[in-house]
Amino acid sequence: MKPARQIVDGVLLLNKPVGITSNAALQKAKWLLNAKKAGHTGTLDPFADGLLPLCFGEATKFSAYLLDADKRYRAVLQLGVTTATGDPEGEVLDTREVAVGCDDIAAVLPRFLGEIEQIPPMHSALKHQGRPLYEYARAGIEIERPPRKVTIRALEMVECAPPRVVLDVQCTAGTYIRTLAQDIGAALGCGAHLTALTRTAAGGFSLDQAHALAGLDALDAGQRAALLQPADCLVAHLPALQLDEAETTAVCQGRSIAHSTPHAGLVRLYTPANRFLGLAQADAGQLVPRRLIATQQT
Repeated sequence: MKPARQIVDGVLLLNKPVGITSNAALQKAKWLLNAKKAGHTGTLDPFADGLLPLCFGEATKFSAYLLDADKRYRAVLQLGVTTATGDPEGEVLDTREVAVGCDDIAAVLPRFLGEIEQIPPMHSALKHQGRPLYEYARAGIEIERPPRKVTIRALEMVECAPPRVVLDVQCTAGTYIRTLAQDIGAALGCGAHLTALTRTAAGGFSLDQAHALAGLDALDAGQRAALLQPADCLVAHLPALQLDEAETTAVCQGRSIAHSTPHAGLVRLYTPANRFLGLAQADAGQLVPRRLIATQQT
């Protein structure tokens, strides 16, 4: 009999394999860690693999900060073939001759750098009237989707052997790489879809820090727990402040405190013993608690 769920706090950097959903990977890791509460920081499609940070316990309170962070991908495009989903899981809609070379592809890519607009794909989890778009798509219903602004910070062609092209993409959260592939194919006049996608970075984390799901099975409970990073790794980009005992007590009670910090905006708070307390808003000499972990000790 499996023991009762444990209080597990922290972040697991998982290398999600191809062929399973992000939620299935999360549930497997949650079971292996025997955790009560878990969440992820942005899904990967079943055909995609790569970095999938998973949050457990108190770390779930800060998952949005990584959800909104920049991402980086290795995207494999097949030119000349378009599919209903923009990836290998959809039916083929059109096949065209690929009459473009590497120079033509390189000349098109700068059009997609910087702030661009994307129309979200019908095969996505975006909601319309409370239902995900993919449910409408499966029923053959097309929903009008307004374009959304995203930013492509870097777009580099790392391999070119048409019809196969490999791109390195750094982008803001909410960017659909499937849509980017389709739009590049359209600009080339031959169409394209993704055949593979690997997330190589998210926020300050990279794929080489991640652990394979299969490898977790071979570890004991203590070894699995040792892989967890602390909750504050999700907000490491924010300034840090260490409080004294009186300030710690006040913050833990949800009270604002006077503080002469030079920082403005969100800051990380720590006890005198350097334990992470959570986040506060620094403004006009005040620290206002915003997001605190449930248990604190000085």
